[in-house]
Amino acid sequence: MPALRFPRTSPARASLPRTQRRATLRRSFDLLSSFRFEQSDPARFYGHLARDTAELLDSLRADAGYSLEDSAGGLRDGVDSPSSNPLSALREATILDIGGGPGYFAEEFERRGARYISVEPDVGEMAAAGIEVAASVRGSGMDLPFRSGAFDLVYSSNVAEHVPEPWRMGEEMLRVTAPGGLTVLSYTVWLGPFGGHETGLWPHYVGGEYARDRYARVHGHPPKNVFGTSLFNVSCAAGLRWVREVAERGEAEVVRCFPRYHPGWAWWLTRVPGLREFGVSNLVIVLRRL
Repeated sequence: MPALRFPRTSPARASLPRTQRRATLRRSFDLLSSFRFEQSDPARFYGHLARDTAELLDSLRADAGYSLEDSAGGLRDGVDSPSSNPLSALREATILDIGGGPGYFAEEFERRGARYISVEPDVGEMAAAGIEVAASVRGSGMDLPFRSGAFDLVYSSNVAEHVPEPWRMGEEMLRVTAPGGLTVLSYTVWLGPFGGHETGLWPHYVGGEYARDRYARVHGHPPKNVFGTSLFNVSCAAGLRWVREVAERGEAEVVRCFPRYHPGWAWWLTRVPGLREFGVSNLVIVLRRL
């Protein structure tokens, strides 16, 4: 197999000044600190992650030069919410969230005036939290139940590593993104410290099966994310390879690929083969649909 070349990004957007400016060391520390609450206090963890995700997508859309006139609309009547932010680049945008989970993300995007719809394969996620999301559709990210080009922005946060065919999901995300719209796919890299999720920081380096079985022995029950069933080995290289294929087919422009939780000055890690598998932790892929 030929060596993987880093995908060529759009010169006009590669810098992402607003997005990179918000990627501070303090933000990285706060996000890292919140991970320990994922199982014990999901409201605290997912609430924080939802705010960060909304801010990230707001910044990406602003860096891409979007205005209110760029929104496709048409999914529902645009009614301004008193709490919506008129300065948000997400205002009036139609957004599809693949795997929106318990509803914290819906609250954040609606606060910014976006038209938000989520696809959730596991209705138990929302039911367990006692949260109802009006615009939520049950379905699979690998077979999205929407027409092509329906959304201004399609994103997925920490879902690709939980499906058996992550790039099939990526293709579906691109399909339902309107021409000129953004597709943002963020996922946990297997060889990063959090690749094993709740099984710990090191057992998955021995092997996914070992990490799964060790967790069951220690805790008396299997992990929520079961390797080979609901958790898979997804590499940084695989994501970058898919990005190149999409760009070479002329389906999308590569805006940027960068580590989600790192400060902006550490984004260079994504360009270093080998090191990126261990150092990136979570890869963000940003594409503009052509």
